Amino acid sequence: MSFAAKITSKGQVTIPKKIRDRLNSNVVEFKLVKNNIVIKPVESVSGALSKYAKRRVPFKKARDLAWEKAAHDKTGK
Repeated sequence: MSFAAKITSKGQVTIPKKIRDRLNSNVVEFKLVKNNIVIKPVESVSGALSKYAKRRVPFKKARDLAWEKAAHDKTGK
C-alpha cells in the first residue's frame, strides 16, 4: 500500500484515512530508518517516553489524568 501526500508550508501532512484506520491511535512516532521514514502508533505514553517511564501507562489514561490535574489546579476542586 502506498499513498502520496503534500507537505504544507507549516510542515503538516494529512495521513490518509486507510492508514489512520490501521494505526488505531491518534498519536504516532516517526522514526528514520536507512533514509526511510517509518510511522508507528503510540499506544502507551511509556512507549514514546520509555526512558522516562517507570511503568506502562495507556495514553488515554495519562491524558485524562493530566486534564484532571489541570482542572484541579485551576479550580482548586
